[in-house]
Amino acid sequence: MTAFMGSDFRFGLRLSRGVILLVLCLVAVIMLYPFYYMLHAAFQSFQQFELGRGFSFTSWAQLFSVLPVFRELVNSSIVTLGTVAIILAVSTCGGYSLSKLRFRGSSVVFVGIVATMMVPLQSIIIPEYVNLSRVGLIGHFIGAVLVYSALGSPFATFLMTTYFRGVPDELLEAAVVDGLSYANIFLRIMVPMAIPALFTVAVLQFIQVWDDLLVAMLFLPNPDVRTITVGLATLQAQRIVNIPVLMAGSFISALPAVIVYLIFQRSLINGLTMGMGK
Repeated sequence: MTAFMGSDFRFGLRLSRGVILLVLCLVAVIMLYPFYYMLHAAFQSFQQFELGRGFSFTSWAQLFSVLPVFRELVNSSIVTLGTVAIILAVSTCGGYSLSKLRFRGSSVVFVGIVATMMVPLQSIIIPEYVNLSRVGLIGHFIGAVLVYSALGSPFATFLMTTYFRGVPDELLEAAVVDGLSYANIFLRIMVPMAIPALFTVAVLQFIQVWDDLLVAMLFLPNPDVRTITVGLATLQAQRIVNIPVLMAGSFISALPAVIVYLIFQRSLINGLTMGMGK
């Protein structure tokens, strides 16, 4: 009887694992099919796409002839990397001060930061545009970087605060007894310990900023500074949209974010499980 029950248990375990594997494969197919469609259409001419068959590099040649792809990729990199650097600096300092440095009103400040995460982008984008236009930052990288940094810093600060709260206070007290200042504690202890959380913030913000269209279209309208997402939007504004060319550009635009995620996915998971879950 015991052996029979054991065989039933193993069979049920294998069946449940098989069902889970089948569901995961189905989800993977659903998630990867858009990339397959994108690549399949990108390697066709407009006529072949209409017919539904054929293979050609014509769309890629047309893409590079109508758009300065490399310049727009460089522009996107400048805006994204600058934004990520500012967000990391602000959120790390803010998270450390809100979690470990006791000062009057720190809880109110933290609640205010969390509250800003609930403000819709559409409600503040026009005032931001007016303010930056008054100081002449429309059409400059600095203006877009400042807007992205302001939008991304509250969420990043919330994550870093949550992470630093999981660090034992006894560790800081021991460092103070050893003669370290709070600045040295931050640089020599807290920042190295927060590497997983920093990777998490960096990857999430990189993907968010790289793929954004609204802010880039409003604050970087000039062709010399526009990002790759804005460049692709100009293709869709034409009277007749060449789908294969658009798919080729979309693949190039999506590739950096996918590469960053694949490279740092383990660090991203470690940051979410080690830091954010504390």
